Amino acid sequence: MRRNVFGILAAGFGLLLASAPLLAHHSFAAEYDSKKPIKITGTVTKVEWMNPHIYYYVDVKDASGKVTSYAVEGGTPNTLRRNGWGKDSLKTGDNVTVEGFMAKNGSNHVNGRTVTLPDGRRVFGGSADGGPQQ
Repeated sequence: MRRNVFGILAAGFGLLLASAPLLAHHSFAAEYDSKKPIKITGTVTKVEWMNPHIYYYVDVKDASGKVTSYAVEGGTPNTLRRNGWGKDSLKTGDNVTVEGFMAKNGSNHVNGRTVTLPDGRRVFGGSADGGPQQ
């Protein structure tokens, strides 16, 4: 009896671990609002280049000097490489302009659709998981 319970628990735990990446992947409509476009220009503070989507963080200073931090979700590393940029395209301290859409929940989370890189190139930065194209 104990073996069966242990086996069932181990199998359940294995399924949970195997499904974790699926939970991390979501559609545009699940998290972002196509009626809330945003364009920000600021300084990159951190870059996380990993699957399933890259994230980079941008600090934006307004006219009064107040800084607002944004978490920007990009596409998959593979998709972004095919669109002209790579792991070293964004570095901490770089000044970038990001166009995208805000999160539905009102947080400073952005789905970045286009990014003007420090060298002036404007590249597609979004994912192919739905949502409007800019």
